[in-house]
Formats: sequence, C-alpha cells, structure tokens
Amino acid sequence: MPAPSPLPQPSLKKILAYMAQYNFKPRKKLGQNFLLDRNIKDIIVKSLNLEKEETLFEIGTGFGGLTLSLIPHVRHIFSIENDIRLKPILEEILAPYRDSVTVIYEDILTFDLVGFLRQKEQRGYHIEKLVGNLPYSISLPLLKKLMELKDGLKIAVVMVQKEVAERMLANPGGKDYGLLSVITKYYTETEKIHRVKPNVFFPKPEVESMLLRMQFLPTPRIKVTDETLFFDIVKAIFRHRRKSLFNALKLYYGDSLSKELLEVTLIQTGINPNQRGESLSLEELARLTAVLKEC
Repeated sequence: MPAPSPLPQPSLKKILAYMAQYNFKPRKKLGQNFLLDRNIKDIIVKSLNLEKEETLFEIGTGFGGLTLSLIPHVRHIFSIENDIRLKPILEEILAPYRDSVTVIYEDILTFDLVGFLRQKEQRGYHIEKLVGNLPYSISLPLLKKLMELKDGLKIAVVMVQKEVAERMLANPGGKDYGLLSVITKYYTETEKIHRVKPNVFFPKPEVESMLLRMQFLPTPRIKVTDETLFFDIVKAIFRHRRKSLFNALKLYYGDSLSKELLEVTLIQTGINPNQRGESLSLEELARLTAVLKEC
C-alpha cells in the first residue's frame, strides 16, 4: 500500500503571521518550543508504526505541525493543548480536518487521562499509542504520569530534553542513574530513536532533545513483594545518593529499625551495606524490598 500523501503545513513565515495576527508570544514557562523540521516529524511518524484504523493521543498540539503529519496515517487524533491562546490559530489551521482531529484545551498534568482513555474505548476509539513533544518544564512529572498508564498504553513516542532522556536510559552505577531510570526500566522497554538539535524548533531551546520510543511491558520487568515499599525504598536511596546504602536506609527508617537489624538484613541480601544505592540493579532493589518487608 502506498504511503499516504503528506498534508500541507504552515511555514515559519505563516506561523509568524499567525502570531502577529493573534498577538501570540511563546511562553518559556510553558516550555513552548514548536517543532518545525519535517524530517524529524517523519521520523516520529515512522517510529509509531501506525495503522490507518488506529486512534492516537497527542500531547502538545502547538501549531499543529506534528498533528498534520499524523492525520493521514490514523483514524483519529485526540490532541491536548494547555495554551488556550492557540485555539483560534488551531481552529484555522485544522479546519479542513475537523473529522480527524479533536483538540482538548486542558493541562495534561491534571487531566484524567486514564478516565479519558476508558471513555473513548466505550465509544469505539481504542487508544494504545501516545506521542508528544513534552515541554521541558513538566517532562519529569509528565513522564511519571505516563508510567501509570501502563495498563492502557502500548507505545509512547516522546521528545524530551537530552538530559532527561539520558536519565531514563541510564544503567546502575552511572551518574545519571536514579529514580526516573528505575521507573522507566520497571515499566517499559525504552530506546533512543534520534538525537535532535535545537535548530529544528521555534523558538530554539538552549539544549538538545532526544526522541525516545517507550514500549510498555504487559507486566513489570521484575516481580516485587510490595510495589509501594519498593518505590519508597528507591526514593529514599536516591534522595541521599551520595550516602552509603546503610546510611540512606537508616535515614528512611529512623528509630523504627535498629542499626544492627538493618545491617544484618542488608548482609542477608548479599548487598554490601557500604556501597551506594545508585549501584543497585532492579533485581537487587527487589530483593532488598522483600527482605525489608519482613523487618
């Protein structure tokens, strides 16, 4: 089957004209850096492996550039945009495609995405894939929110700040390894798709970006006895990442667990109490959780 014909997209000149017409100025606090480069958009589209009957959820409509690249490849797009100032511009740009796109003007951080996906499922829209150029200012809390959608989503292709991507992909023992690394590995299989330079955006950000594909695992990568305790321990360890594992956990447990029992417990797991928690693998963290749960 031949590839769908691409739709016309607003040029930078046209975007600037819209901005002048509607007195629109990008806000740095919203992380507004709009993707212009068509080659990068094509990479995003290909990395999603879309089928024409699919419905897609997009985070950050912006000026509709990526949305327009996606329309020919799917049945429908639900796109969420936080900045209501863009509404008249988007209504004009997306007017010919009203049957293919629904723009929701809400804040993704407070939006009930789980409830929304369930509601659309009942109306015949099965949404398993998500795409978005995540604003740098909210990328961390937003990524953590996406992890909670593990039971509904299969794939998310996201553009994030390069530094954030490196933390997501980091392995134990590295300087970038932390809570975000553990969460990413626990719930997903995440891979780097493309490194993105600042000059493909308007306005240009001060840092590089990275395009990632996250495949949500049907079950977490490892089995833990108590998921809440597991993540509480992980947070405690990385909150004091420069301290030894023993000292970090002692700060977490306080007087509720004696030093002697904590030390014996760590030794039972085969983990050196003096090593730093940032060197622990998922498997070691799960083993530690199982033993500490019995204390």
